[in-house]
Amino acid sequence: MQEQTGLSNLQRLAIVIGAIVVLVVAYVVFSGGSDDAKKDTTQPASTQPSSTQSTDANGTTTATEPAAPPAPPTVRVVNAKPQGGVQKLNFNKGDQIRFRIVSDTADEIHVHGYDLMKDVPKGGSVTFSFKGSIDGRFVVELEGHKEQIAELDVAP
Repeated sequence: MQEQTGLSNLQRLAIVIGAIVVLVVAYVVFSGGSDDAKKDTTQPASTQPSSTQSTDANGTTTATEPAAPPAPPTVRVVNAKPQGGVQKLNFNKGDQIRFRIVSDTADEIHVHGYDLMKDVPKGGSVTFSFKGSIDGRFVVELEGHKEQIAELDVAP
């Protein structure tokens, strides 16, 4: 009788192992397989490149890199004077105003009205970037030389 009991225990063990194998296989089939297919689609936002995706009629998805923002307008200063005359910088109220000064003369650049000032070294450059919160026409000046180098026009 003991042989039947031992055999019965082996049969029970085989049934339990078989059930576990069936459950594992069912889980893999119904969960969509391994994670390898998903690795490229679930990266953290900080490591994914910023791009635009489009899908064509065949269902093919292509990614295109976004265009780089345009370079800010540049005012060049030569011998403490604006090259080509006083430069016109036009923006709309609410815009991010951005422009660059390249100068062969060391001085303080002053954006009147917004009361922003930055020192530009001789042979160097500075970039201004600020929210256009005030509409109007403003002088951009080499402060020490009392020379207007640009006219900032912020339309309402």
